[in-house]
Amino acid sequence: MRLAVGCAMWAHTPWQGRFLPHPLGPDERLRAYASWCNAVEGNTTFYATPDARTVASWARQTGEDFGFLLKLPRTVTHERRLAGGEAELRAFLDAIDPLGPRVAALWVQLPGSFGPGDLPALAAFLRTLPRTHRVAVEVRHPAFFTQERAARLLEGVLRGARAEWVPFDTTVLFAERPVTDAEREAWTRKPRLPRRTRALTDRPFVRYIGRDDAERTAEGWRPWIEVFRTWLREGRSPTMFIHTPDNADALALARRFHDEVRAGLPELEPLPEPMPAAPPTLF
Repeated sequence: MRLAVGCAMWAHTPWQGRFLPHPLGPDERLRAYASWCNAVEGNTTFYATPDARTVASWARQTGEDFGFLLKLPRTVTHERRLAGGEAELRAFLDAIDPLGPRVAALWVQLPGSFGPGDLPALAAFLRTLPRTHRVAVEVRHPAFFTQERAARLLEGVLRGARAEWVPFDTTVLFAERPVTDAEREAWTRKPRLPRRTRALTDRPFVRYIGRDDAERTAEGWRPWIEVFRTWLREGRSPTMFIHTPDNADALALARRFHDEVRAGLPELEPLPEPMPAAPPTLF
């Protein structure tokens, strides 16, 4: 049994000195984060393909059992809409190759305008991806969540490519009016879609965003606890990424989610103790 948990980033100012040691150099921050979580979203790769030195640093700071869910460049997914971005895709795949097994999956996040009529483009694109990598697809068009036929067609495309459907659970975020500035901003930027809990492969990925209130966030993920236990009992190896609008407590919340799943599955190995934020004192 293996449950991976992570956040949307590995360096965040509110974590410094609270969860992670401070100061830390660029070649130390991921290592400190990896002592807390065993996975991370690679959102920065959406905006720019990392250079060789950066990728080598990522590999050096993590073990082979650490997982990166790496987002494909926006040139490929949003600007070219999966057609005509071969050079950019090849450059991206070449860049991340040194990570080896650390690449948990290639993350194909599609724009909200990418709907059922675009599924042939998705099917054709998925056939071009190397079978050496797992693939995880995130869609945001409402039809895939509200129309049974559209959902069934998408699942058929994904199953044909042995790809996973990545849900982004925002139901708790939108359940009540925003309270903080970060929540208000999230209301304008995050997709408002129904919760989806079906896995297509043995490696499901879930993205969950709660509130800036840690307890409200933990209360909102309750439906996922039993879903993850079921997946683990079925022999799947799921990953949960915990977000909050300000992400101030996300690092601790990710470990809390792991602990709560494990409370009903004692055979699940606990996460290692994290690196202390400050050196021990004599008093």
